[in-house]
Amino acid sequence: MKAKPQRTFTPTPADIDRSWYVVDAEGIPLGRLASEVAQILRGKRKPTYAPHMDMGDYVIVVNAGKVAVTGNKETDKVYHRHSGYPGGLRSHNLAYVRTKHPERLVQNAVRGMIPKNRLGRQTLSKLKVYADAEHPHEAQKPQPLTLTYRKAEA
Repeated sequence: MKAKPQRTFTPTPADIDRSWYVVDAEGIPLGRLASEVAQILRGKRKPTYAPHMDMGDYVIVVNAGKVAVTGNKETDKVYHRHSGYPGGLRSHNLAYVRTKHPERLVQNAVRGMIPKNRLGRQTLSKLKVYADAEHPHEAQKPQPLTLTYRKAEA
């Protein structure tokens, strides 16, 4: 008797189990924080991951204004945004963005690590960023997430 070939598992929307995580960004380098948050948002750490589906979990990032950057990025890194009108380009350095809109630091960093398509926009909607330690998502019972990043031993 001939055995049936093993079929590749393809997840359906019923197979998606979403969790809520909260991450404290205080003192964590921006890029390391963004790369781990992007992996969780996409669901790449789940055994049922499929690149064509939004399998990820919700992530709440608190203390976004206290995220760490290295080197001269505080003054040299420039963020651009455009209004869509002629001459509507606005450019500000990281220090200015940190004082006026600290949540944009994390949002822009994570956005750069997510696919630039409909799936990426859907994935990015599960990211909630707050400048301070308070967030309105206590009803979802978010679990604290410890990142795999470790500070270098001095």
